[in-house]
Amino acid sequence: MSQRLKLEIKALQAIGGQDLVILLSDTLAPAALAQEWLGRGAGDWLARAAAVERFKGKAFSGLTLLAPEGAGYERLIAIGVGPEAERGELDFVKLGGAIAGKLGHGRSADVILALPEVALEAGQIADIALGLRLRAYVFDQYKTKSRKPEEAEPIAVTLRLPDPAVAKKALKAADAVAAGVEIARNLVNEPPNVLHPEEFADRAAKLAKLGVEIEILDEKQLKKIGMRALLGVGQGSRRESRVAIMHWNGAKSGVQPVAFVGKGVTFDTGGISLKPGAGMEDMKGDMAGAACVVGLMHALAARKAKVNAIGIIGLVENMPDGNAQRPGDIVTSLSGQTIEIINTDAEGRLVLADVLWYTQERFKPRFMINLATLTGAILVALAQEHAGLFTNSDELSDRLSAAGKATGETVWRMPLGKAYDKMIDSKFADMKNAAGRHGGSITAAQFLQRHVNDTPWAHLDIAGTGMGAKDSEINRSWGPGWGVRLLDRLVAEHYEA
Repeated sequence: MSQRLKLEIKALQAIGGQDLVILLSDTLAPAALAQEWLGRGAGDWLARAAAVERFKGKAFSGLTLLAPEGAGYERLIAIGVGPEAERGELDFVKLGGAIAGKLGHGRSADVILALPEVALEAGQIADIALGLRLRAYVFDQYKTKSRKPEEAEPIAVTLRLPDPAVAKKALKAADAVAAGVEIARNLVNEPPNVLHPEEFADRAAKLAKLGVEIEILDEKQLKKIGMRALLGVGQGSRRESRVAIMHWNGAKSGVQPVAFVGKGVTFDTGGISLKPGAGMEDMKGDMAGAACVVGLMHALAARKAKVNAIGIIGLVENMPDGNAQRPGDIVTSLSGQTIEIINTDAEGRLVLADVLWYTQERFKPRFMINLATLTGAILVALAQEHAGLFTNSDELSDRLSAAGKATGETVWRMPLGKAYDKMIDSKFADMKNAAGRHGGSITAAQFLQRHVNDTPWAHLDIAGTGMGAKDSEINRSWGPGWGVRLLDRLVAEHYEA
């Protein structure tokens, strides 16, 4: 469990928390189970209070009231779930986040999980628990002084159900996914002097505790393999580059694996094509794609997913010293294709080019999905609302879009085409690594596609979603751990044995 959340699941019995939380629809009528705990006349009292506070039961809205004397708890908190007609669209993960947001750290609460109209399903209960945990996440390990003592205290939540056993299996899976998201968040939030390529690889290696097989390739091995495009990015750093490979074997031996590839630039100065100083500190998050892959592999292993999965991340630091790669250099990628370096700040695609080629050639996966904070252009196109999706597979596009809608980690398909591909042709090499401002996210994807053969492949540009996240019902973290829930859902719905 999260260090900031203590969560228990119990049957309906005596209240022990400071707060009592109930769910209300637009009718403002408590469910029968809640009514039993609230006592006679509570419905009228709630209706009057709601009218005064203009609370209408809108989804994720909250109403906090002082409890009547002798009630056995200090506060009554009502969380809206919206009208019954819209129940099929209700995001129960966000509902859990809304509950946690109303409680605050240092509080204890009993939550009666009962809707006014129907009983909650096991998956919905698990989603509420997932939302509670995601909202309770805090990254403050480098703060030596707490603003308020209670902020260091966890939220203690007891979910009250008629039969807790029915949700046990679903809750275990949700706990695995929550832990995966937290791992990804921790990695993105870490400072770059702590999380350099070697340290990142070491943290990925900790998945061995869950039965994940780990390979760490160092620079000597990468040179022998021929990953010159990746190594060129990191050659200006004192920190050696790494590639970490994670194998989860949850299906039968010989079953074709699925593969996830992550860009892991642990800090990106831009290299010789130096970025402006303002905001450069955010470039510690340029490894959010790799963070997602590690978090996903944790989730799959922790819930014992019945799938063979490969997670592979290219880990480099892009620095501008006297040995750094220059604009005008030409490098030969693992595919044998030559690349003219136009801009050393277009480095992530160089890392991914080698790792994608390596993945398809060695593992022959059923599909490859790569994640990368690749281009500022995707922010111009989609802001922080969607990740950009580029793919050679309509089936993969449809499945990712559906998983995105279900989890709230939404994607938007962007075009690929010959006209865009011509924009990265080079006068001196097979291709160049940058083609100017116009269509920047598309030409970056075209570059990646030149390092993919016939394998079904999708590229997720998460520059707008992987770091610098906006606050939401389930996230108050700069690094949101975006993509773990999306890809876990994709695997669970389509690729498990």
